[in-house]
Amino acid sequence: MDKFVKLTGVAAPYPVVNIDTDMIIPKDYLKTIKRTGLGAGLFAEARFKEDGSENPDFVLNKPAYRNASILVAGDNFGCGSSREHAPWALLDFGIRCVISTSFADIFYNNCFKNGILPITVTPEELEKLLDDASRGSNAVLTVDLEAQEITGPDGGKISFSIDEFKRHCLLNGLDDIGLTLEKASAIDAYEKKTASSRPWA
Repeated sequence: MDKFVKLTGVAAPYPVVNIDTDMIIPKDYLKTIKRTGLGAGLFAEARFKEDGSENPDFVLNKPAYRNASILVAGDNFGCGSSREHAPWALLDFGIRCVISTSFADIFYNNCFKNGILPITVTPEELEKLLDDASRGSNAVLTVDLEAQEITGPDGGKISFSIDEFKRHCLLNGLDDIGLTLEKASAIDAYEKKTASSRPWA
């Protein structure tokens, strides 16, 4: 998993509440267990018309936001089913950070396991960030996980809090497998001890 230390990128405003995981990645894209290629289906029902052409009114189809790496979204982001394809799709598209006033628990935890930083802010702070994000190609935010700060295009700062263990994992690029591998020497020592003391096992 890629480390997340500091991210500077364009922030796309998407002030829709109750964005569920089916809206993030529709069920038609759940036939794969690969983490790549799902970016094409991100917000598919909103990004594309019935004939498959792009919806020019959707924020991520607008020229200024096509390469957005931060999403500023409405309350209760990631609700609905627990599909891990949702953070996979965001990440494959290029979104490394989602900012909202609240997240569904399973989606929130899945983000950390996939290298995405979900940040919870107050409604007042979200309004400020949505205003920053509405500046098109000038909607650049810097998210500093070490300092736990978001810096807007005008230099204003917003502090955020995060669980220290989750912060440690993102800063060091540790998913569940990475955390296990950190204990590799202890696991090897245990296996050798077991093989020696219980050769029949």
